Amino acid sequence: QVQLVESGGGLVQPGGSLRLSCAASGSFVSANLMAWDRQVPGKERELVASITSNGETKYADTVKGRFTISRDNDKNTIYLQMNSLKPEDTAVYYCRAQIRRSLFNSMRDFWGQGAQVTVSS
Repeated sequence: QVQLVESGGGLVQPGGSLRLSCAASGSFVSANLMAWDRQVPGKERELVASITSNGETKYADTVKGRFTISRDNDKNTIYLQMNSLKPEDTAVYYCRAQIRRSLFNSMRDFWGQGAQVTVSS
């Protein structure tokens, strides 16, 4: 069983910072792309940032220069440092990982349970 466990969400004032963490646990042989997506009620889920196992990153235009994704491969953990937060960053943030459970399985996506981030004064 593979689990992605997120932590670090909460309430912050505009201009503030938060750091999200996501740890992958369970039985698997490799984790390739890992990412943070976010979703606002009534809207589609959107990619925020992604990072490959060799550290290549991508960001949504709306968060470039403010958010930083990083990864600890030894701990199968990714982080999202969010600075200069804006009210429009308010959303549920989901961790996503492409994981191969065994040599006999193909890569597939797994998601965490979501972490609420609220930016409000």
